[in-house]
Order: sequence, then C-alpha cells, then structure tokens
Amino acid sequence: MAVQAVEQNNLILKQTILGSRRLSNFVWGTVAAIGGIGFLLAGLSSYFHINLLLVSDPSGLLFFPQGVALTFYGVAGTAVFLYQLFVIVLDVGAGYNEFNKKIGVVTIFRWGFLGKNRQIQIDYDLDRIQAVRAEIKEGFNAKRALYLRIQGARDIPITRVGDPLSLSELENQGATLARFLEVPLEGL
Repeated sequence: MAVQAVEQNNLILKQTILGSRRLSNFVWGTVAAIGGIGFLLAGLSSYFHINLLLVSDPSGLLFFPQGVALTFYGVAGTAVFLYQLFVIVLDVGAGYNEFNKKIGVVTIFRWGFLGKNRQIQIDYDLDRIQAVRAEIKEGFNAKRALYLRIQGARDIPITRVGDPLSLSELENQGATLARFLEVPLEGL
C-alpha cells in the first residue's frame, strides 16, 4: 500500500508514505543474512579445516578454489544484509505529502540516507499545481504511480517506490487528491 494513512479535513490533506520498513525488506534481509553468514562460515571452515556449520561439514573442501568462492559469496551476502539493515534502520523513503489549503502550500517530505540530504523536503504553492497525473505502464516491469504536475517545474512523484499500486487504489488516491486540490486528473 503506497499511502499508509490519510488524514483529511476541509483544509489539510496529509498522506503518510511507507518507506523501507516493509515486510518484503525484512524477509529479503533475513534471507541475505542467513545465506551470507552460511557461505562465510563454509568458506572459513574450508580454510581452518574445522566445521563451523550445523547442517553440513565443509571442512573437507579445498580452500582453493571452492573455499575462496564460498568466502567471497559469504562476504557479498553479508554486505547485502548490512546494507539492507542500514536502509531499514534509516527508513529511507518514508515521509508524507501534505496539501495545506490554509497556508496554500504543498509539502513533500521524505527521509534519505545520512548526510546533508537526510531530510528531503519540497514545498510548492498550491496555485502552481496544474494537475494530478497518473502513470500506468503494464508488462514485466509494471509501474503505477501518481505525480503532481507543477507549473514551471518537472512532475513530482507522490507515491512510494516499489510495489506498484493496484489500479483501483491508484484511481481512488488520484481522484481524492484531484478533488481536494480542485485540479484535473490526467492519465486515467
């Protein structure tokens, strides 16, 4: 689900965007951890000729070339796990979209990686919004996303990256937002 929660009154619409703390990231991080640590222990077992695993005994393998390959894959898998853990802890991509008619500003906020761009915030005047645009691409790499068409600027994506929205969810979110902003909905 792209928009985790929606708060709305007559003057403010706030959409909370789910970041990298998704079930799929936890599952793939766990798979990478188990695989990476398993391969690393298998490679080290072949080097030290001591069984470090519970499920098999790779201590009899030759270190060159099998043990080196296992160690390489173990280090790579563990690095992928550490990166995934880092992204989950930082909750990269999480944030909110706030459309405030009271002060006439739209705020798009997302959390990024560490550094000067950790907080990404874009503010535009509501009167610069020309339309809400839906982009739908079917096929192997399906894409379904909503964008804000801003006068004098490029289109701003307002849905999360990752799993594409269902068509009904995209249509409902786009229609709700276009109705709230009193702008046309394009692309459907």
